[in-house]
Amino acid sequence: MAQTWGNFLFSLLDYKTEKFVIAKNKKVGVLFRLFQLGVIGYLIGWVFLWKKGYQETEEVIQSSVITKLKGVDFTNSSQSGLQLWGAEDYVIPPQGDRVFFIVTNYVVTPNQKLGYCPESPKVPDGLCTYDNECVEGESVIAGHGVKTGRCINDTGTCEIHAWCPVEHGQTPSEPMLAKAENFTIYVKNFIKFPKFAFSKLNVLPTINSTYLKMCRYDKDHHPYCPIFLVGDVINWTGYSFQDLATKGGSIGFGIEWNCDLDKDESQCNPEYSFTRLDSAKNSQNSAISGYNFRFARYYNDAAGQTYRNLFKVYGIHFDILVNGKAGRFSIIPTVISIGSGLALMGAGVFVCDMILLYMMSKSSFYRETKFEAVTKKQSGKQRERKHLRHHGHHRQDGRHKREEKQGTEMQPLTSVSCQPNNNPETQIQPTSSALKTHSSERRPQGTVSFRTQHATEKQTISPVSTLRTPRNQ
Repeated sequence: MAQTWGNFLFSLLDYKTEKFVIAKNKKVGVLFRLFQLGVIGYLIGWVFLWKKGYQETEEVIQSSVITKLKGVDFTNSSQSGLQLWGAEDYVIPPQGDRVFFIVTNYVVTPNQKLGYCPESPKVPDGLCTYDNECVEGESVIAGHGVKTGRCINDTGTCEIHAWCPVEHGQTPSEPMLAKAENFTIYVKNFIKFPKFAFSKLNVLPTINSTYLKMCRYDKDHHPYCPIFLVGDVINWTGYSFQDLATKGGSIGFGIEWNCDLDKDESQCNPEYSFTRLDSAKNSQNSAISGYNFRFARYYNDAAGQTYRNLFKVYGIHFDILVNGKAGRFSIIPTVISIGSGLALMGAGVFVCDMILLYMMSKSSFYRETKFEAVTKKQSGKQRERKHLRHHGHHRQDGRHKREEKQGTEMQPLTSVSCQPNNNPETQIQPTSSALKTHSSERRPQGTVSFRTQHATEKQTISPVSTLRTPRNQ
């Protein structure tokens, strides 16, 4: 056990270096090239062209929104009679902020004054049978006033001290301000990206004073006009004006600034989007759908008595949401993007190595070729083997040189065969090598003279070609 742990600890001190092996495997090679092409396409198409990975970006946008509404409508009800509604009446609050409310329907309870009256039967906590169920001084939960301790048998509710008479009436089935869909919303939006010291307005500069009075926003024909029709905004959310005007609703008005500051400033323009925020389509007729609240208008009569008209209004709540992002070229994100691409290239090498070394039929052969453990002793033996091979090559080179030298001495000569001579010194013997006669090439006989000690003889011989053997000394 101790030896195992010792081997493990010593193995931590091993150093691993890469060994490059060229594997002639077409399948893995094609897979690796396809992976490289995919990474290159990802870098060029997605990172640089689509996501603009070469830019330094800022998403902290400073924004200011100013709104202004225009339009009028008439209403006529049994409670309030004929009434003219202008922007100062139906816009709440009237300051022109990024969040505002437009009244489209209402219920009015006129001429309320402080006094004693029965609670509404619609309030569960105000129902009673006996006086002891109406505790004096106790507020009616979700009601209109404070209990006096009396139970009114005619209505079956507690008597309260409140603005009387209490609210009554039914919500109209049709919006009272039916022409509200033709009201106009003027949206002026100032934005600034402090990191790049860049600022802009959503209204295009123009010297035509009538342009803003006549234009209406249209995504195709007037994309830079900042004036919107209420009815168009609701339709762009996928709902109709009647859906929201009767019981109310909430609309998200989005302004998106995506600015490429490497281009001209005129290319930086807002994009508008619209959505309904308060409910989904499947819950628009439920009890929780809609948007309403109450407010009162106070006045005094000639005698100084204070009265009020209580309004329960339904309408459309607008919330203008501004977001943005700006980018400009910077060398740092460019280098980071390229580095991430190179890292993905390394992942491709890892995947192909796993396939080659562990998933192929010849994986064991590739592993033996790629991985090689080298120790200090093995490196010494390797040097000795290399030294022996080196000297062996020198010896072989010397032997080859000697053989080549001997080969050059053995040149082809012309040997002759002559008649036997009585003088042994002048007798010519044929060589021991095989003589090749050139039967295909007929040569004329020649005469060769040999001079000896006794006499000169003329012999007729036929020339043949042979190899001369070295003479023994």
